[in-house]
Amino acid sequence: MALGPHTVGRKLLWSIALPGLVVALLGAGYFWRETRRAVQDAAHREALALAEFIDSTFTLPQADRTHPHSAVAEVIGSDTRLLRSVAELHVLTPDGRIRWSRQRSEEGTLHPEAARLTALTPETARSAREGTEVVRPLGGSDCVGCHTGDTAQRLGVLQVRLSEPLLSRQLSAVFQGAMGATLVFGVVLALAMGLALHFFFGRPLRRLTAIMRRAEEGDFLVRAETRGTDEISRLGAAFNQMLARLTSMKAEEIDTHRDLALANEKLALKEKLEERITELSLLFDVAHSLNSTLELSELLERITRLVVERLKIPNFSIMLRNADGLLEIRSAWPQHRGSEGLTFGIGEGACGRAAETLRAVYLPDVGDRSSIFAKRNLVGGTDHGSLLAVPMVHMDQLLGVMNFQRPEVAGFSPEELELLMAVADQAATAVKNARLHSEAVLLTMTDPLTGLPNRRHLFGRLDAELARAERYGTPLSVLMIDVDHFKWLNDAAGHRTGDEILRKVCDVLRPCVRKVDTLARYGGEEFMVLLPQTAKEGAVAVGEKLRRAVLDSAGLAVPTQPTGHVTISIGVASYPLDASDQETLVDCVDAALYASKRGGRNKVSAYEPGMEIHPGRERGPHAGRSTDNSRPLPPAGVAKA
Repeated sequence: MALGPHTVGRKLLWSIALPGLVVALLGAGYFWRETRRAVQDAAHREALALAEFIDSTFTLPQADRTHPHSAVAEVIGSDTRLLRSVAELHVLTPDGRIRWSRQRSEEGTLHPEAARLTALTPETARSAREGTEVVRPLGGSDCVGCHTGDTAQRLGVLQVRLSEPLLSRQLSAVFQGAMGATLVFGVVLALAMGLALHFFFGRPLRRLTAIMRRAEEGDFLVRAETRGTDEISRLGAAFNQMLARLTSMKAEEIDTHRDLALANEKLALKEKLEERITELSLLFDVAHSLNSTLELSELLERITRLVVERLKIPNFSIMLRNADGLLEIRSAWPQHRGSEGLTFGIGEGACGRAAETLRAVYLPDVGDRSSIFAKRNLVGGTDHGSLLAVPMVHMDQLLGVMNFQRPEVAGFSPEELELLMAVADQAATAVKNARLHSEAVLLTMTDPLTGLPNRRHLFGRLDAELARAERYGTPLSVLMIDVDHFKWLNDAAGHRTGDEILRKVCDVLRPCVRKVDTLARYGGEEFMVLLPQTAKEGAVAVGEKLRRAVLDSAGLAVPTQPTGHVTISIGVASYPLDASDQETLVDCVDAALYASKRGGRNKVSAYEPGMEIHPGRERGPHAGRSTDNSRPLPPAGVAKA
């Protein structure tokens, strides 16, 4: 019988045979205990009756006064049927000595248990190791006739011990045999049940389990035996039906997997197509967004926003090559981390290497100290993750570098690398267009001869400064400068020399004004200076400073001039003291300049009311001036200015 420790057969065997055996043993034990208790009770009654009988012999008439209670001695020493079961019989004196005994040799000796037997206790009957013992006190009212005083109340003790009854021994033997038979019956029953479970339950289940295990391993063509009509056979038939259904489902699953594989392949192609469309859409959005502005600062801001929002790049910076040939960070994200304005040399770090080779440099792990770009990869980014530096190149010309960084190691896939390089190409084109636009705007706003802002830029700045002065209630002063006898210089030395003199005058004037001031060419040999937040007195001082600077410049000594040196005349007017609008302010400063001319040139004149209505003055910066008798005549051989 092969029943495993956890099989259903073993469980059934233990659940049926063991409880039955335990119940049988408990029942036998219970009946044995009750029977033994009944035998003990009968033995107690018998011992008490015997003790009472022996006690009654003490009250028999005394035939022989010299030998009192001789009847007691005869009864104790007799071999009657009543006393055959007595193992011990003693009559003890109050001090514990044996007065009468069935063993004559014990009479007169002290009983070994004298202290226990002579204790003042009522009659007792108890079960001892080898039988039943009764201890009965002797004395009382029946002994008053022979004994006097208090001694009649306590004359001795009667001890009777009966041996174990024969019935008790017979019952013990019977119950021992019954227990042995019960155990044998339990073992035989367990063997019979085990064999029955093995042949009718365990073996069919093992066969069915083996079939199920093969089906679990994927063999759906196996079938279980279905002989008989018991529950196991019906279970096997149901399992066969389930296997047949699973076989058909497996075939359907194979077909479904084939269809799913084909669908997955089409879906993968569709996803790739959608990715390409998304990339193209992103490149289109980048191109559209970048080409919608020609302002370089706004363009860099848009590039940063597109990279962070659309491409999900948490750390980004864009570098442009400055006038010194260094890579300068012009825009970065996150903002306000101190990285804007930092510079990298060509060949320094990953960005410098990308600029040097005009090829993208990818660092999968920035924290790898063994990399040749480990030092100073990108200030402001994290010191771990991955970094991609892509150069912005237009027509083989390096414009800058775009740096993309993610906190994950190897955070850029090959497809993303291609996309980011395409974005860098788009950004390079947009940056180039913005720079060309900036150069074109600069040309339209700058005088090509002197490099100063031209008349158009001048009046734009004048409008802005007037609006700011009006808003904040601050003064604005204007200087108008004219080179004295410039026509004589052109006529005597030629226009090329005249142009060179104008450039030198600008070089002298430019360092003498503040950064917030605007020095511009007004027209011909005339210049204007805008002095924000400067009162009229301060403007006159600035004019004197400019006049002296020109007069003291060694490079402006020209022999053809009347004084042998180039000089300038300056007019000064202020807002709101002299005028409240642009046109009036320009007219006032022009009138002040005309007053300096009339006053002998090489002079600074502040506007005073009435200067603008002088009869010899023509309006406008380019209006020709009539001959003025108040002006000094040029030296002989020199044309008039």
